[in-house]
Amino acid sequence: QPQLVESGGGLVQAGGSLRLSCAASRIIFSAYTMGWYRQAPGKQRELVATITTGGRTNYAESVKGRFTISRDNAKNTVWLQMNSLKPEDTAVYYCNAYFGSLDSWGQGTQVTVSS
Repeated sequence: QPQLVESGGGLVQAGGSLRLSCAASRIIFSAYTMGWYRQAPGKQRELVATITTGGRTNYAESVKGRFTISRDNAKNTVWLQMNSLKPEDTAVYYCNAYFGSLDSWGQGTQVTVSS
């Protein structure tokens, strides 16, 4: 079973930046599409960004131009650089690894943006 461990969350003021990391183990990392999702209180989990094995990226409209997803297959790590943070970005952020029928999640890391 793949293991995904997120880190880098915290409390930041609006306009600030955070960088989330997700370290993967027990998977062939380079074969997986990696993604970041988030879930705010009382809301459904939503896509934030994904990056394919070939490096193609996809972003939610709400984060385009502010967030950047990247990966290093040699380090089995995916990052989410979050700039110009807004209070509405407050949520638990989850790392996801997807390959065919295999879909794994991390435990999540809290991001809180104060106004």
